[in-house]
Amino acid sequence: MQINRAELEQLLKDLIQQESVVNTEGERQIAENIYAFLKQLPYFQNNPTHVELTETYLDKKWRYNVVAYVRGKVMENNDTVILMGHLDTVGTDDFGKHQSMATDPDKVKKVLQQKGTPQNVQAHASSQEWMFGRGSLDMKSGVASHLYILKYFSEHISELKGNVMLVITCDEEDSSHGIRSALKDIRRLKEREGFSYIAAVNSDYTSPRYEGDENRYIYVGTVGKLLPTFFVAGKETHVGQVFEGFDPNLMISELTKEIDYNPLLCDEWFGEWTLPPVTLKQTDLKPFYDVQTPLTAFVYYNFFVHSWSPKQVLQKLKVHADKAFRRAIEAYQDRYETYCKLSGDPYEPMQIQPRVYTFEEYYEWMTLTHGAAFEEEIGRRCKELANNSDIDIRQYACRMVEEIWKWDHTKNPVMILFYSNLYIPRIAISRDTPEGDRLMTAIEDAVEQVQPMYNKNIEIKQFFPYISDMSYVALSDDEESIMTLEKNLPTWGEAFRLNVEDIRALNVPVCNIGPYGFDAHKKHERVELTYSLETVPLLTYSVIRHLFAGS
Repeated sequence: MQINRAELEQLLKDLIQQESVVNTEGERQIAENIYAFLKQLPYFQNNPTHVELTETYLDKKWRYNVVAYVRGKVMENNDTVILMGHLDTVGTDDFGKHQSMATDPDKVKKVLQQKGTPQNVQAHASSQEWMFGRGSLDMKSGVASHLYILKYFSEHISELKGNVMLVITCDEEDSSHGIRSALKDIRRLKEREGFSYIAAVNSDYTSPRYEGDENRYIYVGTVGKLLPTFFVAGKETHVGQVFEGFDPNLMISELTKEIDYNPLLCDEWFGEWTLPPVTLKQTDLKPFYDVQTPLTAFVYYNFFVHSWSPKQVLQKLKVHADKAFRRAIEAYQDRYETYCKLSGDPYEPMQIQPRVYTFEEYYEWMTLTHGAAFEEEIGRRCKELANNSDIDIRQYACRMVEEIWKWDHTKNPVMILFYSNLYIPRIAISRDTPEGDRLMTAIEDAVEQVQPMYNKNIEIKQFFPYISDMSYVALSDDEESIMTLEKNLPTWGEAFRLNVEDIRALNVPVCNIGPYGFDAHKKHERVELTYSLETVPLLTYSVIRHLFAGS
């Protein structure tokens, strides 16, 4: 395969210049433009049903995915490789006064060549080896590579021993509506065309893993992400009688102290470690100012996993929450006692016992306590909140837990643990399965073949460390884990439901062979062109050829 670098650069530039910020009209327009680009290729003119512009399912936004496929020369071989990518980007507010030129690579480079730009960024802006602009790295360079490969195979059918399908999705940067919707299209085409999906190749961005890291990475499988969340209720009081209450902010601060950056909550597998959890939001739920202390609070944490299931994460966090609750009680008692010694007041503290529940445990307790009346009322409130477009899925989950807590007749302080966002599943690829071994062997062979053409080391790692659509093409969690997720996600079945059936119907090993660069989601976002537009498509092409060699 000979790469036409100039053609690929122009294709990338054309994609960057089309603003496609997630949840905006640009998302739909760029999908229409990509569809039009494919439709004018001779192969798709001769095979018009092989390219589709598909509207997303159950989506409040009007937007599309693009699905296209090229059948190989051996028509009876139904083995099919999926090329994945997303067309949306994050916003451009970070460009500040230069926001209007955020999607013009040449203008961005010119601005960044000026004084005041960090030295390394300025050097890249003065080089022909780098392209700047929103989406240049995440991930229009990956989309450009995949489009180029599909176009190449459409013109060289004799080199294709199976089939290649391209799936370009919207909404990767927000709620993954694109890939979750595309699963149904992939499943539909499998039934219509008889495809046998053997692997998926994503082309999301890669970056150095640490300062000074010169390696370029291919990832087999991906990290998973959960959003464990706590609804915390204390006991309110007047600020003139502070020790007659129990501040939920004290409880929640101890909780964050226990969880934030805690290396004991890093998940290791295959010798690779996740980053520790970190707080994404922490607040009390008091809506206005007065001199009453808050009654409730809310916090959620980013939580990466390699091997732990949603059930295991709940079990671990429940233990840490109990420790935090006990520390909050101890701090309250110690400080109250010290105050009484200073003031001469009698020391008569509240008797507080730590209460930590998972959502599943708490809901079952309320159901047993209050019966049908409770379930009917909660069901009604669930539907009301689901129809409220002014709250997001995390707020919705919190409100549902709060509605259930209102039925707690004890009114004692409590921590309730649940998930408040969609689960982004982990995927671990193993040589223990024929499919996993086939993909890993193809990647190793491709690296061996392409490495001599590139002067930086290309290294294969197990887990893609960022969130991506890769998570939705297979499941490494068993049915019990998914059931635990379902029972501890208050929004399940109303605001969100994981497409378990669609994912299991696909269930292919997946890897990421993506462009290389710096500062994704930042104003200095840039992509290295030689690796991203020459080496990456060659690697992907080679992996496809090696996969079909085993057919």
